[in-house]
Amino acid sequence: MALTARTTLAHAAGWVLHSAVTTDIEVIAELRATVMRADLERLGRYDEHRVRQRLRHSFSPQHTSIIMIDGELASCVTVRPAEDRQWLEHFYLAPRCQGQGLGSAVLRTVLERTDAQGMTVGLNVLQGSAARRLYERHGFVVEAQDPIDVFMMRPPGTMTATPAKA
Repeated sequence: MALTARTTLAHAAGWVLHSAVTTDIEVIAELRATVMRADLERLGRYDEHRVRQRLRHSFSPQHTSIIMIDGELASCVTVRPAEDRQWLEHFYLAPRCQGQGLGSAVLRTVLERTDAQGMTVGLNVLQGSAARRLYERHGFVVEAQDPIDVFMMRPPGTMTATPAKA
C-alpha cells in the first residue's frame, strides 16, 4: 500500500495520502496511543510506554502510508505482505477525523489495491472496538478471537460498503 519516495496521492474529498518515511515514527506512535487508549483501558491493557513501543518495534515505512488533511496528520495505515495475505495494521484515525467518512474512504483505497492484486487481507481489532463495524461493512469476517483480539479476514473482490461515515 505504501508508495515510494514520499509519493503523494490527493483525493477529491480533501485528504492527501503520502508514503511514510522513517521520521514519521514518533507522530504515528502518538496517534496510536491517543486512538487506542480508551479501548485498551476498557480491556485493562493500557500501558503508557508499551502502547508506543509496539508501534516502534513493528513500524515499516515502506509499507505504511500517512493521510494528511490541511497539512495535519489525520490517519495512517500499514499494509504488510504476509504468508498468504496482506496484513492491514496500524490503521489509526485521529479523533477529530472520526465519524466523517475518512476511515471508509481510506479503507476503500486500500482494498481496491489488494483486490487488484487478488490478495486476501487480514487484520486484528480489539474486542469491543467500534472499528470492527467499519471492517464488517467492508466485507471482513471473523476468523478467530480471544479475550483481547478479534482476527478478521476479507477475500479479494468482496463487495465493499457504499460510502458511509466511519
